[in-house]
Amino acid sequence: MAHIDHKPSRHQLNLLHVLTAFANEEAGIVNAIVEIPGGSINKYELITESGQLKLDRVGYSSIAYPDTYGAIPQTWDLDNDPLDIVIAGITEPLVPGCLVEARIIGGIKFIDGGEVDDKIVAVLADDKRVEHVESLEDLGEHFKTNSKYFWENYKAIKKPGTGVVEQFVDAKEAAKIVKESIARYEKDYAPKLED
Repeated sequence: MAHIDHKPSRHQLNLLHVLTAFANEEAGIVNAIVEIPGGSINKYELITESGQLKLDRVGYSSIAYPDTYGAIPQTWDLDNDPLDIVIAGITEPLVPGCLVEARIIGGIKFIDGGEVDDKIVAVLADDKRVEHVESLEDLGEHFKTNSKYFWENYKAIKKPGTGVVEQFVDAKEAAKIVKESIARYEKDYAPKLED
């Protein structure tokens, strides 16, 4: 778990920039940093530059995140943030800021305020309870219905109509989104990093 290619340091490492996106690319397993546990209405977000977890906003409504939510290190999505990940099938809430390995099972093509803001959908890689889950279909139709409703309505009180779920995609397409986000990170964000 978390093979960090970095010498011991007196300073806190920013996991968004020292961990690779894939923990095991062949198995479709990514590293993920938890930002929001399922059931929360608060929006926590990792500060990209420093790696600290920040309360981005208190939810405007009583709609809670249905699943655990986080970010994949060394990725950069078209909304100028690390690529989002939704981790389904969590038995006990995960602590914000913790690092997990998650197995990709699909993705959500999402538009937020006119910007591409895709979400990778995964399950914990080492949880026997979800070992059988290979695709979004294995989560049942309610997962898609509930996810679509949440993403299209979680900001509706403040910014109605800004979230649009375009489609759900399979694990292969989701892995492609991760790889494109890695390439974008290397081209657009990594050159800004200081040693």
